[in-house]
Amino acid sequence: MKYLTQNISFPNVNEASSDGLLAIGGDLSVKRLLLAYKSGIFPWFENEEPILWWSPNPRFVLFPEKLKVSKSMKQVLRNKDYVVTVNKDFKAVITECSKAKREGQAGTWITQSMIDAYIKLHELGYARSVEVWRDNMLVAGLYGVDLGNNVFSGESMFTKESNASKAGFISFIQNTNYKLIDCQVYTSHLESLGAEEISRDLFLKYLEESNSLTL
Repeated sequence: MKYLTQNISFPNVNEASSDGLLAIGGDLSVKRLLLAYKSGIFPWFENEEPILWWSPNPRFVLFPEKLKVSKSMKQVLRNKDYVVTVNKDFKAVITECSKAKREGQAGTWITQSMIDAYIKLHELGYARSVEVWRDNMLVAGLYGVDLGNNVFSGESMFTKESNASKAGFISFIQNTNYKLIDCQVYTSHLESLGAEEISRDLFLKYLEESNSLTL
């Protein structure tokens, strides 16, 4: 296990443990975060922990052309129950994501330091949010890092209504030109929408082919 220093670098992802943990420490500076995402690495840690950096194998991803939309969700979208926007209120979305209670988690991994770091990424144009509104109230949303023209790395989502987050996610996928959505680790929710596991090596190939981040 490598402990990071002030030097902005990461070990080779093949050095990650079986559960995907690659390195500990470092910081959440814009330059380090961009290098991480460009390398197929992301931070994930809880309040009392040091910064933990991950590169799991296999990787959970969604190819937009394989998106599954159920009949009931097609009806929800046709009814236009929700208004979906992009980058209208990033701070509100990441803050709500940090408050969302998740099964098996006592606290949140979206710490204040994470919120501050990703707001900075957003201000520089590297992080995007999707908002879902009903009657001008924010009822769901998601955010992530834009890895260039073809890859979006989803970080977290929240919902206050059963279909709202799905409506936002589906609408976002159907109205963008991404070739790959990085979902990072398995969830049954995203599997139901068509996400699947691929090898880390294959994921890195997609990332290398599409990445246009300037560090």
